[in-house]
Amino acid sequence: MSRPALDPELGTLITDMPLIPRITSEILAQLRPMASTPLETVLSGRHIHRREVVVPGTGGFDIPMTVLTPRTATVAAPCVYWMHGGGMIMGDRFSQLDIPLEWLDAIGAVVITVDYRLAPESTGIIPVQDCYDGLRWITDHADELGIDPHRIVTAGTSAGGGLAAGVALMARDLGGPAIAAQILSCPMLDHRNTSTSSRQYSGEPTVWTHETNAFAWNALLAELPDDQVPAYISPSRADDLSGLPPTYIDVGSAEVFRDEDVEFAGRIWASGGRAELHVWAGGFHGFDALFPRATLSAVARRTRTAWLRRTLVTPAT
Repeated sequence: MSRPALDPELGTLITDMPLIPRITSEILAQLRPMASTPLETVLSGRHIHRREVVVPGTGGFDIPMTVLTPRTATVAAPCVYWMHGGGMIMGDRFSQLDIPLEWLDAIGAVVITVDYRLAPESTGIIPVQDCYDGLRWITDHADELGIDPHRIVTAGTSAGGGLAAGVALMARDLGGPAIAAQILSCPMLDHRNTSTSSRQYSGEPTVWTHETNAFAWNALLAELPDDQVPAYISPSRADDLSGLPPTYIDVGSAEVFRDEDVEFAGRIWASGGRAELHVWAGGFHGFDALFPRATLSAVARRTRTAWLRRTLVTPAT
């Protein structure tokens, strides 16, 4: 199948990346140690107070979380609750952390990031349940954390974006906690992996392929029958997308998740909800995380930050 052209600058940058057409169990074992940047590197030069906590989760599992607070934090600051990417098979709470740290710098947000359990060791609803348990802990400890419980934003990229969407569905269905907004960056939303964009990125190496997507979903779902896959872990399966917080979705035109993300935004609008959608022409999966200084990446990141600032200052009624 033909594919949308890459942004010229990004197309040049990606030629230096080691790309593979599909992940296997053996390749996953090699990739996992490389899936995160040391936190000290990310925090270098920033005036941030760091606190490590362990949160009790469902079934007695302990959930590690990191709280990053501006040293000049105000009382009742906004909070960004970050869920990392990695296909739900790799990464940790420090992965792609430079993205929410931009919001810490820009709006004084407290950033809290969660280490949810990964597939294939943990399957089904476990990753999203971990993230939801983390949200409940944040809300219960809002005063102690110095945050405004009415300005908690859930956010994530790739798998983390899918988990953020699942957390919002859980919070809606279970009566809270309240979420002020959600940011879903190139989110992984649909286990069916059948869209046109998914099929376009099959057979040739790129950042995230149809085949790798299938491997990741199979690792998570452990051969669960299609009609038994919960919408909390595959949000595109949700029958009803009403009652969600204001939502920001962005995605590249040249990637696997393009069509499921566009459809998700359309279904939020159809339900009467508030969503803003950006499809960045020529962007491949995770382009703004991989190459943050590229021109398109910088524009995408500024646009996301501007939406967050605008949404928190003028919340939906």
